[in-house]
Amino acid sequence: MRWTLKPKPEATKVADLQNALQVDEVVATLLIQRGIETYEDAKTFFRPSLEDLHNPFLMKDMDKAVARIEEALSKGENILVFGDYDVDGTSSVALMSSYLKTRTDRVATYIPDRYDEGYGVSIKGIDFAHDNDFSLIIALDCGVKAIDKVAYAKEKDIDFIICDHHRPGSELPNAIAVLDPKRDDCEYPYKELCGCGVGFKLIQALAQNEGKTVEDLAEYLDLVATAIGADIVPITGENRVLAYFGLQVINSSPRPGIKAIINQVKKEELNITDVVFIVAPRINAAGRMKHGNYAVTLLTEMNFDLAQQYAAEIEEFNTDRREADQRITEEALLQIEKNKEQEGFTTVVYHEDWHKGVIGIVASRLIETYYRPTLVFTKSGDKLAASARSVSGFDVYNALESCSEHIEQFGGHKYAAGLTLKEENYEAFKQAFEDEVSKTIDKSLLTPEIKVDLNIDLHHVNDKLWRIIRQFAPFGPGNMTPIFMTENLKDTGYGKCVGEDDKHLRITVTQPGADKTVCIGFGLGDKYDIISNRKPFKAVYSIDENHWNGSVSLQLKLRDIKE
Repeated sequence: MRWTLKPKPEATKVADLQNALQVDEVVATLLIQRGIETYEDAKTFFRPSLEDLHNPFLMKDMDKAVARIEEALSKGENILVFGDYDVDGTSSVALMSSYLKTRTDRVATYIPDRYDEGYGVSIKGIDFAHDNDFSLIIALDCGVKAIDKVAYAKEKDIDFIICDHHRPGSELPNAIAVLDPKRDDCEYPYKELCGCGVGFKLIQALAQNEGKTVEDLAEYLDLVATAIGADIVPITGENRVLAYFGLQVINSSPRPGIKAIINQVKKEELNITDVVFIVAPRINAAGRMKHGNYAVTLLTEMNFDLAQQYAAEIEEFNTDRREADQRITEEALLQIEKNKEQEGFTTVVYHEDWHKGVIGIVASRLIETYYRPTLVFTKSGDKLAASARSVSGFDVYNALESCSEHIEQFGGHKYAAGLTLKEENYEAFKQAFEDEVSKTIDKSLLTPEIKVDLNIDLHHVNDKLWRIIRQFAPFGPGNMTPIFMTENLKDTGYGKCVGEDDKHLRITVTQPGADKTVCIGFGLGDKYDIISNRKPFKAVYSIDENHWNGSVSLQLKLRDIKE
């Protein structure tokens, strides 16, 4: 594990912010590292407001999208809301269809089958629209590369509005409107919205067109926050505002479907991490193990008793998902060992029987063992399908683009992508991908990195600092939980390994001039020898709180320890 200390901001900037906010150097430095440099920046950061959201009509084609939807509503046209089968896609479909149903009953939803149709806009979906007299399709979290599919729909007199956040290709589909802040010609101020975020901007524009305010749309923000967390987009700018208020809805008045999930896990208050690890996997399990329609049904159901039934069904899917991804991960690790591929620059594994719904999770798990760009393939019809995951700092999308001669179709982001190819091209692609990554990756990126905000003495860790850091939430990419390094620490002699197989480490540390502080290090049991000899050591950690027998105390959540 390599520790990288972030550069210290200019001393004058830190001093100016200290004076403006009346905070200490540690807090001022943390804020500047997150782009908060003035009193006004801090006010926006600590007191988010829905008024901070940008005018949706700043997005390219928004006026066209609104005009076409208003025309469809006034003429009583049938509208089909189409979306991907993951959390972002199903949340987007739930959001858009729920909003449109407040204005018309001529709206339906369509989620493609992961196994029969695959990712994105499908011919089968367009045929369904044609056979059922839908004249407008609103595609969410997909569609920006669906040039042939949109052309096919046009031949059948079906119009398309696309709400996407993936990188466009060199050509855009011939749709009525292509809403995507990542378009080169789109001057929308914030580029990092998820698919559900783009969908929210569209309903914001529709509401604005009716003379309503964004506050009137608060009931949809639980869906947006769930999608933001699940899609691992930066929690900065608009995403931070949407996640902040979305979490308030989740914790106060969530829609019945989300409330039913929360009730199952019996957690009182959720933060964005809980959304990522508790809510999102369950919604995702529907599309992974059965069909994304189950997720949309859950998220749009307004009867709580029915929502509980749907949530129980999805919980079974999630149990099946966990069992499948654990088994396949074990099989993939054995395959790597058998093929003696432990030392490569990439991991590329394949088995025709692996469950397509969990290969993305398996790719992420493999990176925990072999930290390098990873692809997991399985059979999908007469093709092979893969999920790609990358390591911090390496753009796997660009690497796939360089190997595109072997690929039928691909799409995604810097750190996660999907692709399909012909089975006969697998070995050639595997070698090409290994060659491309070996040529282009900075070798240091193959060692996991902990980015450290500040090197501080232990006496800085106190209740006041913790109270301020808590207000930095919601945390996520672009605004991660602050990580500190402290040197010259000593164990007080009570350190011990805890948990199953002594995997974890619990110690109490001290430093001259500071109070004793309890630390927990999950997965750090193998570091016990470093602290047991009573010699000084250094640690990187985040500040957390420990709840025990009704009392709350500060503790350090250790990330790593070194001599």
